[in-house]
Amino acid sequence: DFLCISLVNGFIQLRYNLGDRTVILQTLQKVQANGNTWHSLTAGRVGNEGYLELDGINVTQKASPGMNALDAHTDFFVGGVSSLNFVNPMAIENEPTGFTGCIREIVINNRELNLTVTDSKGGANIGDCDGTDCGYTVCKNNGTCQVENSGFSCSCPREWTGTMCEQSIHCSQNMCGSHALCIPQPSSLSYTCACALGWTGKYCDKKIEFFIAKFVGNSYIKYTDPFYGKRDLQYSRLSLNFTTNQTEGLIAWMGKSEDEDNDFLAIGLANGTLKVVINLGERISVPLMHSKYFTCSDGRWHFITVVQNQTCVKVYLDEELILFEDIDPQRKYTALNYGGICYFGGFEIGRKVHIVTTGLFQKALIGKIKDVVLFQDSKKIQLMKAEGYNIHDGNSGN
Repeated sequence: DFLCISLVNGFIQLRYNLGDRTVILQTLQKVQANGNTWHSLTAGRVGNEGYLELDGINVTQKASPGMNALDAHTDFFVGGVSSLNFVNPMAIENEPTGFTGCIREIVINNRELNLTVTDSKGGANIGDCDGTDCGYTVCKNNGTCQVENSGFSCSCPREWTGTMCEQSIHCSQNMCGSHALCIPQPSSLSYTCACALGWTGKYCDKKIEFFIAKFVGNSYIKYTDPFYGKRDLQYSRLSLNFTTNQTEGLIAWMGKSEDEDNDFLAIGLANGTLKVVINLGERISVPLMHSKYFTCSDGRWHFITVVQNQTCVKVYLDEELILFEDIDPQRKYTALNYGGICYFGGFEIGRKVHIVTTGLFQKALIGKIKDVVLFQDSKKIQLMKAEGYNIHDGNSGN
């Protein structure tokens, strides 16, 4: 299997093979080869349907029956490869050669690659394309960079300020405390303060303690499991109590959530139905849903336990076994390598649930969570000791 983007006779080509046939897409227009014109390129596939867009002009290959997963177990190469023997003869029209030119701002599945010496795994014969102190991301938020004797300066759009246009003008005079992040609200020409875990109030200046975490739709808790190195990852278990009156919401996500290949176990609500999804490697299992339990959005407390025994998954709701399924009788992958990271209610500020979960869940949780237990631990997780923002004390009114 392969996916390859190349420059062929002045045109951009996308070629990919998912195991059955090679699909070829080519741009309608040629690339300007004068060495001073930047082009914007978007390419990819959804299943076996490909798309290729150069400077806003799109070419799409309609899907036909066949394979729809890309199984490529190599490093990701940009601009060339360490050995031309790696290149599948079908991946390129002519003899493979390295790219001569400049590449910047590579985004793979919503994650930008840092094209730096320290962030890449390796490389050879790479120079600085810009050659000045400006670079392409020095000035944030569409600021314009000017080279000066002392380095550079940024000319900022009117909504932004700071040496690199990194600060919203709505936050420039903010009163958020030291335990807060300022979140600009351009529509109201104002801002709100996002409070770190253990703090509340308009300016996050009131200290709180809680045993029940209340989530308000832009909240999250990120817990790092101190015992991860000693866990038997073939036998995972997560249990907690939750309450919500919403029909959509992510309750828990065991996994690093850094890219789509990370293992995870997820619990949430979709259309009022309890939804559990587990990925033990390479493939996402069919989401396990139980349509009988629309009552999960009833504002009452519900107790859920998910047990993973290699590829067998059991889900208990209010101490009743509601799902029992073997997600892979072939036992190809049997361990939940979740990296010791657990999210509750959502993800970090700025990371939207529907994007991180690739549409498995639509929104962050509006509701409450308590009594979280990992594996067979005798003690509950101390949610107060984790990382998080916008968590309120849920003890009142219970």
